[in-house]
Amino acid sequence: MNKKKKRFIQGSVFIVGLFVIALVFPTWTPSIKGGNSISTLEQIEINGTDLEVMIRGHNRSNPIILFVHGGPGCSEIPYVRKYQDLLEENFTIVHYDQRGSGKSYHFFEDYSNLSADVHVNDLLALTDYLTKKLGQNEVLLIGHSFGTYIGMKAASISPEKFTAYIGIGQVSDPIQSELDSLNFTIQHAKLAKNKNDVEKLESLKSLIETGESLTPRSFVRKYGGAARLINDNMDYFWGFLLSPEYNLLDVIRYAKGVSLSQDILIPEEKKQNITSLVNRLEIPCFFVMGKFDYMTSVNTAKDYFDKVEAPVKDFVIFDQSAHYPQFEQKEQFADWLIKTWGVLKK
Repeated sequence: MNKKKKRFIQGSVFIVGLFVIALVFPTWTPSIKGGNSISTLEQIEINGTDLEVMIRGHNRSNPIILFVHGGPGCSEIPYVRKYQDLLEENFTIVHYDQRGSGKSYHFFEDYSNLSADVHVNDLLALTDYLTKKLGQNEVLLIGHSFGTYIGMKAASISPEKFTAYIGIGQVSDPIQSELDSLNFTIQHAKLAKNKNDVEKLESLKSLIETGESLTPRSFVRKYGGAARLINDNMDYFWGFLLSPEYNLLDVIRYAKGVSLSQDILIPEEKKQNITSLVNRLEIPCFFVMGKFDYMTSVNTAKDYFDKVEAPVKDFVIFDQSAHYPQFEQKEQFADWLIKTWGVLKK
């Protein structure tokens, strides 16, 4: 064997080895200093499936915040640590990959019965697990984007499990929200004199009015209706590449889970409008929106908020953000949440 061929084989073996390591390397979440801190990442059996759950906080006796991710299917575990360091000082923060999403996607599992109600039941069972594990009953439920659809239903069914509900990027009437997004993108495409974008968007109007299509997220992002102060796509890219919480196999799971979840749950959301399903909560209710959110329209969310009855409620706008105020203005969000929690516990 000549030297050139030998070097090629050695190089190929090295590359394959790196790929295999990236595919299956063990995952973890970095530790937090302190005798009563908690930092765990593990699979937990919930309702007959294994869900990936990440728990982090400086003091495990602090009240629990349980985040419900959106998408559908878009876990935030790969990158969320960079945005929650301030919250970890005052709360015990829990993120989980929903059934069939991210690290909770299992290749040979049957997901034919997946639905929002299945997710709600998983969320309620996970809440019971957490209160028992951490020895406390203070749980603040926070949904983001599609996670608010699950969160609102869970809070209405079992209000006794939660201290309050917060919907960030709250979903509402899906067709009206999409029309708001469409009008926003058309307006900004015209301002930018992007004739091709205007024509493409205007051609979708009839499909969006009947619920057959969404305003293309690429256009919503392009014109500032998704994120203003962060790059959410790059957060995922670097999270997938560098985060110890995810390996390459998990990235594959993530992609499979997004496709599975969106094919099932987006049509369900359109058929079962949250505004007709939940109009009252028995616990404090907060909608937290970015001023420029056109992934889930801030204007349509306000219309829904005005119809929701709750013992305490507030509609909060972060004026520099779009769909991710908890990340885009993380200091202001942490300050608001800490103050709001203080008021709730008086």
